[in-house]
Amino acid sequence: MPHVTIIETGIVSPKNRERHGSYPQMFERMIGDRTKIVALSHVSNALGTINPVAELIAMAHRRGVPVLVDGAQAAPHLAVDVVDLDCDFYAFSSHKVYGPTGVGVLYGKAALLEAMPPYQGGGDMISSVTFEKTTYNVLPYKFEAGTPNIAGVIGLGAAIDYVERIGLARVAAHESDLLAYATDRLSAVPGLRIVGTARHKAAVISFVLEGIHPHDVGTVLDQEGIAVRTGHHCAQPVMDRFGVPATARASFAVYNTRDEVDALVAGLGKVREVLG
Repeated sequence: MPHVTIIETGIVSPKNRERHGSYPQMFERMIGDRTKIVALSHVSNALGTINPVAELIAMAHRRGVPVLVDGAQAAPHLAVDVVDLDCDFYAFSSHKVYGPTGVGVLYGKAALLEAMPPYQGGGDMISSVTFEKTTYNVLPYKFEAGTPNIAGVIGLGAAIDYVERIGLARVAAHESDLLAYATDRLSAVPGLRIVGTARHKAAVISFVLEGIHPHDVGTVLDQEGIAVRTGHHCAQPVMDRFGVPATARASFAVYNTRDEVDALVAGLGKVREVLG
């Protein structure tokens, strides 16, 4: 069996740091002779941490290991250059960049994709078929079996055009302002603890409110017309690391405003009033 190691970046405890070194040092030591591929997140969905993926990719490549980067949380917030990162694969979801659900993007280096067999059979992924042999189509068609999600791809294209018209630099500046403002306002809420305070973050704030379960926080906020996500965010090891069963998470985007941050803070006052 290939060796598989799961690490959530940006959450190295002081004890482990003292014993094993920094996160990148720990990461490099965990790549062994049986490691077939490294998969990591560009941005943590649970914490908002922007991980040093270029550095980690270089480390894996020094050991001859290819790297898949999950860019679902990065694509709507950061300018991504797959050539500069030198990642072998990069994936993100359409709905994270304001497009339709059920479609996304997978980038892969041509040499690796050429060497890989198709994982599905269907129209357009073959050049010729006889009883003696099958010849697969050229890239990218080899991996595009059957009728694609045409409407979804058109919608994704429109969403990308929308983001590009705004400009990712403007998006980043706006979200950075919201993150700083929200961090300041939420830090002043009695009994609130922000979970995940990395120096480099996307516009995501996870938090817990003392004595109140995040699910209850989310329920009251929902009644106030305020949308947050609650739960373990498909990242239970991170929750274990911080000693919480779940968090409430506010995510900010290009369409959010400071007024909505103020509404969140007011809503948390309502949570205290109802449940505190």
